[in-house]
Amino acid sequence: MGQESNCKLDYAGRTYEGKALLETAELIFRGETRLKIPFQEMTRIEATDGQLRVTFPKGQAVFHLGPSAAKWATKIKNPPSRLDKLGIKSGTRIKWIGSPDDEFKSESAQRGASFVRTKPDLTFLHASNPRDLETLKLNAEAPIWVVYRKGVQKLREIDVLNAGREAGLVDIKVASFSRTHTALKFVYPRG
Repeated sequence: MGQESNCKLDYAGRTYEGKALLETAELIFRGETRLKIPFQEMTRIEATDGQLRVTFPKGQAVFHLGPSAAKWATKIKNPPSRLDKLGIKSGTRIKWIGSPDDEFKSESAQRGASFVRTKPDLTFLHASNPRDLETLKLNAEAPIWVVYRKGVQKLREIDVLNAGREAGLVDIKVASFSRTHTALKFVYPRG
């Protein structure tokens, strides 16, 4: 989601100045204090009079967001799905390269996407080592998501970024592919 707002936070009997950040799976406050509330820990979310009230195991936090409060509450209650973040809609033609991901394939098919070998709308490259990234140079058909394991030293984000750039690609987006994997999207520059 990646939205942010300068605001006040009422928490634990005090008021703090800082910045609230609405991320994909958590609400963060940085400023005179720091607070991170994962969506899954939120037990109540309500927005009234420009205030976003979030109840979670450590208490209640009130974010003074003004007109954005209601929008943020809606986004927290209805976060985008993995397929939404990856841009997969009904009719999307997907090319998958590398180790299969049956759960992703099933989820995509349920949405109405299809898996193809040629003329894809999106390509996904599952990479587990730097050698797998050589495929980037051969796939100029569509925007490409490189899917790689989080926190593994064998293949780091910088390796993925460098390989994409060496292939003439521009990185434009990162998304959580799963609990264990990240996806980084590349496109060919216009012109």
